[in-house]
Amino acid sequence: MLKNNRIFLTIENLSAPLGRLLISLMFLMSGLNKAGNYSNTSGWMESMGVSSSFLPLVILLEIVGALAIILGWQTKIAAFLLAGFCLVSALIFHSDLSNQVDMIMFMKNIAIAGGFLFLVAGGAGNYALDNRKR
Repeated sequence: MLKNNRIFLTIENLSAPLGRLLISLMFLMSGLNKAGNYSNTSGWMESMGVSSSFLPLVILLEIVGALAIILGWQTKIAAFLLAGFCLVSALIFHSDLSNQVDMIMFMKNIAIAGGFLFLVAGGAGNYALDNRKR
């Protein structure tokens, strides 16, 4: 919002970039953690029945996807991919719904996927690279 040639920071102006940061930060940190603990993560994936050959793609998606959303660049594509990742990982890693911790983690992933789908539907919002003039 411009008033007297000054930008006023309001909750409406800041909610989209803050929301993008908050929903993406855990994926950025998780991707960096996986990269830094590659062999441990690889072993854990294998123990869960998932080929560790997917690990480089997971790391790339988590880091690049999170940064894209934080910056508001290609937001709809990144959000769609991360929503899919959340759904797939919920089904693979948290499907024992008789275990309360697994059920909470499953529902967390489903809720985050829902948040990403809001970005797919509505776009990046304020302060996003997607809003640059072509």
